[in-house]
Amino acid sequence: MKFSELGLRPELVEAVEAKGYTTPSPIQARAIPAVLEGRDVLGGAQTGTGKTAAFSLPMLQLLAASEFKGQHKRPRALVLAPTRELAAQVHQSIKDYGDRMNLRSVVIFGGVGFQPQIDRLRHGLDIIVATPGRLLDLCQRGEAQLSGVEILVLDEADRMLDMGFIHDIKKVLKLVPRERQNLFFSATYSNEVKKLADSMLQNPVEVEVAARNATADRVDQEAYEVGQKAKAQFLADMIQIGDWSQVLVFTRTKHGANRLAKHLDGQRIAAMAIHGNKSQSAREKALSLFKSGRIRVLVATDIAARGLDIADLPYVVNYELPNIPEDYVHRIGRTGRAGKAGQAVSLVSDIEEGYLWDIEKLLKKEIPRYKLNSGGEKVAVSKPATRSNLKRPAPGQNRQSRGGSGRGGNNGGRQGGGRSGSARSGGGSPPRRSRGRNR
Repeated sequence: MKFSELGLRPELVEAVEAKGYTTPSPIQARAIPAVLEGRDVLGGAQTGTGKTAAFSLPMLQLLAASEFKGQHKRPRALVLAPTRELAAQVHQSIKDYGDRMNLRSVVIFGGVGFQPQIDRLRHGLDIIVATPGRLLDLCQRGEAQLSGVEILVLDEADRMLDMGFIHDIKKVLKLVPRERQNLFFSATYSNEVKKLADSMLQNPVEVEVAARNATADRVDQEAYEVGQKAKAQFLADMIQIGDWSQVLVFTRTKHGANRLAKHLDGQRIAAMAIHGNKSQSAREKALSLFKSGRIRVLVATDIAARGLDIADLPYVVNYELPNIPEDYVHRIGRTGRAGKAGQAVSLVSDIEEGYLWDIEKLLKKEIPRYKLNSGGEKVAVSKPATRSNLKRPAPGQNRQSRGGSGRGGNNGGRQGGGRSGSARSGGGSPPRRSRGRNR
């Protein structure tokens, strides 16, 4: 099947093909015709499956069919996204695909000044892509009017709930018309997500291209037993010896991300951190340097990394496991995208073993466990027979808020830099190299 067979207008097909795509992904092939028919859609898809185009292309076509396009201030389509990075990426896709559609759009998120966004809203527009908090701020100021919304899209709804946006979403739902088309996308499907979907959708077409809460089929997952204080040097050795050129690393806290990036820089491994305390310009700069290969490692908290679209990312490292199993799915979904191979490595201290059990329960599979022997060789280890004796973090230790913002302090940053337990073999058994080599 080709995009030209899905009922899309020629200018949309040409825009997609200009980006190098001729064959729709499974979710695109199933969702686009349903959206064009005006149906509500419940999309269950992991990251990297092409869901942005699955809702953007038919949405643009439906809006372009109206004779009122761009002639009033009130938008006719609203896309809600959990983070400013994802909102910006979705907006860019809409601009690229709709370049010849004569439709006006704006992206709205926090961390930047109000006035440029207000100026855009005061002109006629068709589409708003927004994070919930800033959008509500503008609605309360009387600058954004949602009474004309015909199509409402919730992108990565599960993450919005994890980040505590449920009340903001409910407020937005009160501001949009009751009669509208709803497109609801989520990579995982908890009871909370199901409840929200049921409250919004009317007789939806269900489009599920991967098992709910599943990870990418081509992501090779490994876990290493590493003491918390030894993790920083273990990771540095793994990157250097394996000659990893591009690595996305997840920490629980903002302070932990800063400290790890500083440690890696000290090991002559170019690294930068992104998290909620960084300005938008600083985050964009770090992401640009990472994508261009000018830095090897991007250290991120869950919130900052949500929605990052990095082509052909080979490695994701869970420097610290999340205590919310679904977050693991989102993290490692940064690699192995669009059917390409990727590797996810988790560094697990003794107090994180319980988190690994919870992740395996969600995935319905065991993640291979390893440690390094005294000679630096990778050795398989057995999973504990029961979880009854597993250590648990003390109150306030190695915990995270549901949004992963690290409000609980900087415990996640107390990695230390000792060389004990340093890696002499990386995940996937990289070849031995001299320690000083760093491309």
